[in-house]
Amino acid sequence: MASKSTAPKGQSSVDKVYEQVRLLATDFEFKPNEKINERSLAERLGTSRTPLREALNRLVAEGFLSFENGRGFFCRSLSPQKILDLYEARLAIECEALRLAVTRASDEEIAAIKQSLKDTEAAYSSASSPRELVELDEAFHLSFVRLAKNLEFERLLANINARIRYVRWIDMSERRGITPADHMRIADALARRDEEGAVRELRNHIAKRSEEATEAVRTAYSQLYVS
Repeated sequence: MASKSTAPKGQSSVDKVYEQVRLLATDFEFKPNEKINERSLAERLGTSRTPLREALNRLVAEGFLSFENGRGFFCRSLSPQKILDLYEARLAIECEALRLAVTRASDEEIAAIKQSLKDTEAAYSSASSPRELVELDEAFHLSFVRLAKNLEFERLLANINARIRYVRWIDMSERRGITPADHMRIADALARRDEEGAVRELRNHIAKRSEEATEAVRTAYSQLYVS
């Protein structure tokens, strides 16, 4: 259940409700295509309908929910094609960000990424849950996207990551296939300022993950609807 803790200073009631509902949607606590009962959800979160409605509209705009006139708000769908679409968008953003990082990042910034990979190498094999593995993977990808010095890339990638995260958790529980070696090859090419080599390594890495993740959708459905 979402937390009912007091919102941080400066955080509006709408922002607080938005964060709570976004977490519920990310974790598919609403089942795919399920109609959201606004009254019940407002009671659950201890809020009124007005800030909840504003939060729901924001989440529609961000792709976590959908809205149908006369019917209300629904959880987003979950399908192999939807996951593939999101992975293709992720790939496009990350490849362009990596190309820009080749020319915009300093040697020190790239060295910091490589050091971080070395520091977290043991964490990949000792991770106790799929969520930890996905968190490690997201952190690495975001680290080089930041080197593009484009805040819109960061914002878009954060949105996509949240929307595919549940399926990635399922995928990791089945395969646990992320290794620091995959990431180090990307970082090494970046350090050499080898734009094409870096993008090639990135494409291979994400393509492998996307194929496995779309297969994981079937497993996700079975887990979401298990009694």
